[in-house]
Amino acid sequence: MLWIKAFHIISIITWFAALFYLPRLFVYHAMSQDKVSLERFKVMERKLYRGIMTPSMILAVVLGTWMVVDGWEIYQTQYWLHAKLVLVVPLIAYHFYCGHLLQIFKQDKNTRSDVFYRWFNEFPVLILIAIVVLVVVKPF
Repeated sequence: MLWIKAFHIISIITWFAALFYLPRLFVYHAMSQDKVSLERFKVMERKLYRGIMTPSMILAVVLGTWMVVDGWEIYQTQYWLHAKLVLVVPLIAYHFYCGHLLQIFKQDKNTRSDVFYRWFNEFPVLILIAIVVLVVVKPF
């Protein structure tokens, strides 16, 4: 089970790295105006989302589910874990919304400013802080 936990942590780290970086690419993409830059950002965003972000999310969810199912008797009364799992749901929604934004940029239909994406980029930070506190402190 320690191997599963280790790879779960690795997949979470890579998923969050992508969750932090993709919206940052959106910031720069929204600021760009020349054709070469716009096309370069489309390629970078697509490769990050499909090649790193989505596989990392899938692996994190699968391995996390495996650990919860395997240790359900213990985790059943660990309410910090229940709270953590509740926070994972909007994180997954955020992930898929990033995929939606990726399609908007791909079609050159973005109407939002770089300022919007700068604020949008902060959401996973808040979720990460809450999850780390729950997992380490286990307040309930």
